Amino acid sequence: MVKASAAEAAEPAPRKEVSADLSDHGAGLGFRRTLMGPLEASATGVVDFLEVAPENWICVGGTAGRRLRQLSERWPLYCHGLSLSLGGPAPLDETLLQRIRRFLDLHRVPVYSEHLSWCSDDGHLYDLLPIPFTEEAVAHVAGRIRQAQDLLGRRIAVENASFYTALATDLTELEFILAVLDAADCDLLLDVNNVYVNSVNHRYDPVEFLRALPGGRIRYIHVAGHYREAEDLIIDTHGADVIDPVWRLLDATYAIHGLRPTLLERDFNIPPLPTLLLEVEHIRSRQAAHATSRDDNPVQRLHG
Repeated sequence: MVKASAAEAAEPAPRKEVSADLSDHGAGLGFRRTLMGPLEASATGVVDFLEVAPENWICVGGTAGRRLRQLSERWPLYCHGLSLSLGGPAPLDETLLQRIRRFLDLHRVPVYSEHLSWCSDDGHLYDLLPIPFTEEAVAHVAGRIRQAQDLLGRRIAVENASFYTALATDLTELEFILAVLDAADCDLLLDVNNVYVNSVNHRYDPVEFLRALPGGRIRYIHVAGHYREAEDLIIDTHGADVIDPVWRLLDATYAIHGLRPTLLERDFNIPPLPTLLLEVEHIRSRQAAHATSRDDNPVQRLHG
């Protein structure tokens, strides 16, 4: 039996109230430790929510743990997991899930998401690997998602993943995602950049892909930058600015499915916070434009 760390076992201090959820709006930022100081010094309204990887924080106490809790008093925390390996062959890590549940409860996290991929077998592979698009894989992944939801005591959202080669293709990417969402009865974290990346790499219409998704299951949205290796090959890096075609695809998403909380991911080549906030504000301005101008048709502009 794994004992809880001192940070996990510590009695939480009284908490200030923050909004539990953002409903259909909000512009968020992926949190990195290099942003801790700048965020602490910034005004509360610069972002609407932050997203953290719980694995990076569940055993962190002391000054760093207290500083994170202070940030979570100012902004809602969304959690985006890295290690469940929902498509993997090894049993789910129930100890990890218990620790994640305590973290989610402590910080009153309204949304927990994971990747629709796998990353471990006999040890962690430190990469997000594609799942075969087969009926067998649907049943395998959906069962693991249901198990994770039971252990966490809440619904989770799974993120559509970028991939570069399919291991097996009884189903299309879209058919696979739809089947998993239905069989697992879970939500979707819609990564618009991944839709764009896959549409270029695998030659499909990204808007038609978006139209086929069940809007009622979209809990929130990711946008990010990428690296274009060749005309027909994009590598999903989260290490660059969001490009115009991805912004237009975000507009199309709002037009098709309505507004959702939307988060900017930046995992490396991280610029100063004021530069990141320009892109966060770009999300906010597009949400405002969509909310106030129903005559504009970003789906038409995407193809125009």
